[in-house]
Amino acid sequence: MYILFIVLILIASFLIILAVLAQNPKSGMAANFGASNAVMGVRQTADFLEKFTWGLAVAIVVLSLCATMTMPAEDVARSNDELLKEIQNTQQQSSGVTPFEMPATTIEQDSTK
Repeated sequence: MYILFIVLILIASFLIILAVLAQNPKSGMAANFGASNAVMGVRQTADFLEKFTWGLAVAIVVLSLCATMTMPAEDVARSNDELLKEIQNTQQQSSGVTPFEMPATTIEQDSTK
């Protein structure tokens, strides 16, 4: 199930790239959509592409959440173990370092006043 969500995320990502590239009607891939502009009208095409882009963005977020929830337990455990090891290594490396201390400075008072 996890692999299915990953594949769907990749397909949605590819489609959102195409939809964003097609939204500029003056150049780029929009030249290929000239016939659809004549039939549907420029405004309807722009509205459709905008709704399609937002729909794909929402779909990618939802699919990402679903993929995270269906991730195999051994992958999650392995990832957690690697994170804990990294945190422990960082703490061990930083334990020998003394915190930076500012040298004490004295303020000389002007005795002429």
